[in-house]
Amino acid sequence: MTTLDDLPIREDLRGLSPYGAPQQPVRVTINVNENPYEVPVGVQHHLQEAIARELAGLNRYPDREFTGLREKLAVYLTRELEAASDSAGGVRVVGPDQVWAANGSNEIMQQLLQAFAGPGRRVLSFSPSYSMYPLLARGVGAEFVTANRTDAFEVTPALATDAIRRERPTVTVLCTPNNPTGTGLPLETITAAYDAVVETDGILIIDEAYAEFRHAGQPSALELLGGRDRLVVSRTMSKAFAFAGARVGYLAATPALIDAVRLVRLPYHLSALTQAAASAALDCTDIMLAQVDVIRQQRDRLVLAFEEAGFRPYPSEANFVLVAGVDDPQALFEHCLERDILIRDVGIPGTIRVSAGTPVETTEFLSALAEYPGTPRPAALLSAINAPENA
Repeated sequence: MTTLDDLPIREDLRGLSPYGAPQQPVRVTINVNENPYEVPVGVQHHLQEAIARELAGLNRYPDREFTGLREKLAVYLTRELEAASDSAGGVRVVGPDQVWAANGSNEIMQQLLQAFAGPGRRVLSFSPSYSMYPLLARGVGAEFVTANRTDAFEVTPALATDAIRRERPTVTVLCTPNNPTGTGLPLETITAAYDAVVETDGILIIDEAYAEFRHAGQPSALELLGGRDRLVVSRTMSKAFAFAGARVGYLAATPALIDAVRLVRLPYHLSALTQAAASAALDCTDIMLAQVDVIRQQRDRLVLAFEEAGFRPYPSEANFVLVAGVDDPQALFEHCLERDILIRDVGIPGTIRVSAGTPVETTEFLSALAEYPGTPRPAALLSAINAPENA
């Protein structure tokens, strides 16, 4: 039987493994940072109606520029900016011509790298970060390079500036809140990185897939778009919008940068059904985001419980928690799996990552953690387990 090694694949892809997290039919899935809540029934009906209107016309190609969806995404981002307490760049409006969408934020990143990276060019990120970045960079033939974060997984303005000037990448990617650490970035770091990127003739991508889960008062890079033509802010509907199965990501940037992406996108890359579903979901923004506060509460509940049990959780601005002080991450993973619970070993020694689930799911995980032999203070988890589940 033919194996992968027998095929004439590119040499730089030999020995690599495809991206993937465990997918098993378990009772509690808190390993891939999904929104744990189903799409509300009322929104489901609205989506069904929107999709039904497109069915008769599926013999025709969809709107190549997905104009209606871009208009609604622009309204959504503008509402967020208007609600911000401060705007460093004075930006209060995002127009439809500043928005682009694709099949998930991974495709957004792929299109950006197709346009701006490639053979002979470098892509820089700060490790540890999202494991798809090197795969996407290699996919376009670019060299992927990293700079280390601080011990607290932060990126300071000086660290960012020094790395960009040293590596001189065409594309720099900063993830905030960062996956898998949950760390947020101050605007000072982003502005410093941007200035260095301009000096070295590159672009700066800020990956804000988890932006809606930030603590109150934490700014978004959207506020910096004004006057910064080489800045891209990438977002997704997968997380806060409970839309992971629909695969819709988007970006905000200058219209000229979006014109560059048009050069490499596949024709009609967003199906009519995807456009209809995403537009209908944005009609119901307030309903779709209603559970964000509850998810934040469960994230903070996890942080407190980990601390009380003797672990070392890192501060998180996302919908998950990375916790250190785990004696054997794989053993804890297996311990939870035996109890029908999936968590994530992300490969950082001595750590495990846990997504914020529903209150019931959080309780089930904490109960499993209390039974784990490597938990330093299991009795301390009793108060968190017995706490009101909406707290």
